[in-house]
Amino acid sequence: MNEKLIINTDGGARGNPGPAGIGATIKDEQGKIVKALKKYIGEATNNVAEYKALIMALESAKEIGAKKLHINMDSELIVRQMQGKYKIKEPTLKILAGEVFKLLHNFETADFHHIPRELNKEADKLVNEAIDEKI
Repeated sequence: MNEKLIINTDGGARGNPGPAGIGATIKDEQGKIVKALKKYIGEATNNVAEYKALIMALESAKEIGAKKLHINMDSELIVRQMQGKYKIKEPTLKILAGEVFKLLHNFETADFHHIPRELNKEADKLVNEAIDEKI
């Protein structure tokens, strides 16, 4: 298995909060999709959905046996929180961030990158499919 994986995650809610979905792509270093994930998570806020998408992707990367992760997200808030640049004040997000930090212990390295929404189309498409299939 490729030791380094590139993860793109996205989460979204129609209305905020509203019906929410999460999506992620996991690619090898050549850019080939190893796994595409999507799930409807019920009523949630955008930020909760973003965190849940990240958790889903990390659990999947752990199952695959990845050692190093390059994580792309279009949520500047979550990326900055993961980098320690922003404090996590919202109680629900604190709990979800705690889950993320616990999962990150399974990897040698995990670096977070904020990317523009246009570069996150595949994950965004999975989010919308998850919501559309449910509502």
